[in-house]
Amino acid sequence: MPKLDSPLELSPVFKPKVWGRRNLAPLYPDSWTTRRGNTVTIRRPRRESLESNLIGEVWLTDDRATFLNGALAGMTLADACKHHVQELCGQCTSDGRFPILAKFLFTEDWLSVQVHPDDDYARAHEHGSLGKCEMWYVISRKPGSELLLGLKPGASIQDLASALRRGTGPGLLQRFKPGASEALFVPPGAIHSLGPGLTLFEAEENSDVTYRLDDFGRKGLDGKPRPLHLRKGLEVVRPGLPALRNLPHCELHERYGVRRLILACPFFAVEELQLKTVASGKGSRSRVEALTVLSGEGRIETAAGWYALRAGSIWLIPPATSAYRLVPETPTRILKFYVPDLEEDFRKPLAQNGVASEGI
Repeated sequence: MPKLDSPLELSPVFKPKVWGRRNLAPLYPDSWTTRRGNTVTIRRPRRESLESNLIGEVWLTDDRATFLNGALAGMTLADACKHHVQELCGQCTSDGRFPILAKFLFTEDWLSVQVHPDDDYARAHEHGSLGKCEMWYVISRKPGSELLLGLKPGASIQDLASALRRGTGPGLLQRFKPGASEALFVPPGAIHSLGPGLTLFEAEENSDVTYRLDDFGRKGLDGKPRPLHLRKGLEVVRPGLPALRNLPHCELHERYGVRRLILACPFFAVEELQLKTVASGKGSRSRVEALTVLSGEGRIETAAGWYALRAGSIWLIPPATSAYRLVPETPTRILKFYVPDLEEDFRKPLAQNGVASEGI
């Protein structure tokens, strides 16, 4: 049995989408300039092998993501969870899969108008699958970029059904211009869509169950109209849900810089670490934690050696991980995500730092 006691890097999976784009900078640029001023071309074989250059999503914790170092090098995440789930994930998974699906999204066109079911509905109607609760974190956006989230106050399911038949469904949704570093919560039943010009981080239950309600009449990458799922979608839409966006900035000052507690729910928690100097860490006893780099560069150091940290990389920290250090060479932003203990990980530290209960 492999000894999983150090950070493990994954090679993410690039996903073509009809609404995607070719330029994925700054997370996945075509070249990289070192601190010495040298330009290095970056080859991404998994992307180059795709027929379409339009990439809409990069799945960080896809089942097919491959480990690049350590005892699991060359193994996919799905196989690692199948054979070593306790050593890799701890107690935070019950179905033998990695507990959180994390992605970067790159939009050049509108996504479909869609909605996700909760666990109960998905188990009953999607062959025992999980439902899908998710969140977005806005990394960057072009001027004027918009998103749709939630039905307008007073709109009913009957109103929505009639509008979808007429092709005017998006007009019943609330429209927002998100801000940089804005966090949004998208629970099951919240109807939504993303507009062009957005770069987002998304964390969700490890499920891809999506009910498409309107696709703006376009065709998919195969030249055929993408299917709609009106009956199931209308059954799970929750018209009274508020648009849970622009959530409070709960920041804690640490020795290394700033730690922002972005969002937590029973399925996932997301923090942002703004590193100005060295940050020390170790594995949690009961769960796997994950780190993905938004900007900056540096090293992740262990007793056995060090590895490069740069934008777009994804690292898993198994429970038995001994001490490691994050060493930024430039100011570096990292997102940390995991399955939380809501009381210990969020409520207590925020209350101890003077955050009012409504902010929590």
